[in-house]
Amino acid sequence: MKLHHPLTAAVAAWLCLAPTYCLADAPSSASAATTEATAAADNDDEGWFDGWKPRFITERFGRGRKEAAPPDGTIVLTGGQEALPPLGPVNEPGLNDPYVAGSLGATNGMGQPLPAYTDIPMPRDGGGYYSGTTGLVSGQPYTWQVMPQGLIYRSYLAGEKESRLRSFWYGEHGRALWDLTLGGNVGLIRYGTSGTARPEGWQLGLEGAGLVRLDMDQNRDVDSDDFRGGVPITWGDSVHQVKIAYYHLSSHLGDEYLLKHPGYPRLNYSRDCIVWGHSMYTTENFRVYGEVAYAVAYDVGKPWEFQLGFDWAPGYATGKHGAPFVAFNAHLREEHNFGGNGVIQGGWAWRGSPSSGLFRVGVEYFNGKDDQFSFYDDSVQKIGGGIWYDF
Repeated sequence: MKLHHPLTAAVAAWLCLAPTYCLADAPSSASAATTEATAAADNDDEGWFDGWKPRFITERFGRGRKEAAPPDGTIVLTGGQEALPPLGPVNEPGLNDPYVAGSLGATNGMGQPLPAYTDIPMPRDGGGYYSGTTGLVSGQPYTWQVMPQGLIYRSYLAGEKESRLRSFWYGEHGRALWDLTLGGNVGLIRYGTSGTARPEGWQLGLEGAGLVRLDMDQNRDVDSDDFRGGVPITWGDSVHQVKIAYYHLSSHLGDEYLLKHPGYPRLNYSRDCIVWGHSMYTTENFRVYGEVAYAVAYDVGKPWEFQLGFDWAPGYATGKHGAPFVAFNAHLREEHNFGGNGVIQGGWAWRGSPSSGLFRVGVEYFNGKDDQFSFYDDSVQKIGGGIWYDF
């Protein structure tokens, strides 16, 4: 019997320690769940970010994004891990976005505290989120809207024939002149995003303007005026915007100018054009663009015209302090053997929100063929100051 006591003790000890040994070697359900969740996250191709690697453009808009995982008590974070918050649009049901001003200490739908990633800039207007490459993106669903806020395809800041509000004072050949643009550019119907972020989607709009030149030395007599009106159909996301449009333009000499210059040839300059344009935001504030137009009906001129240029201007809400802007536009026309004019502008600008218009004060240099088409073949050079409001 004495020989059996050590064996019995060894067997008893093994039986007592076996469960502990097995539990120590076998992964717990919590660890397994964590491993599975990590693997699933690693293979998730539809999330907002893979770590901090930006997704493709369409995925950053939230299309095809999976629903957030429901609360699960079996998921245990160990080793100092903390939950990565979903990076999505603000005001998402069941989620207090950590990037809304004043809520960096908020919790998500699982009741877990969200880490305060203070190195991520917050949108200045409190809406949307910042993508890894293109600035503010709304991430909102597409809806039908009548008279929506903002433009998907914006006017070219240095484009002289754009429909906007403009007042430009300058001197030319010893004369004090005043160029005015009284117009607007609005959306009628949109299938796309809404709110204060820069809009995305499809939009049908309406634009029109009267562009007038006044002679300040002659009691503000009208030298000439151009009238334009058009219907743009536009599409855009946070990077690319496309415009297909029709516009009519006609030019007229002022009565006072004809009285002061008897015998001056009165030209019936007019154009009815189909337009295709494409612009791209390389950053939130920098945009490049190109446009081609073909006149299906015209008088005096020739069919083809091209525009290209860039805009560097604030795309966010500037507040009362504003921000600088610089813009360049080249307008090339077939009637000048694809010469034309170049314009460069610089100054200070203010914007209320990413979807609102832009108010600017600055200086402009113009060189080339006259932008009043009653004098379309005259070469001019203009340096002056102005104010602009772009819709």
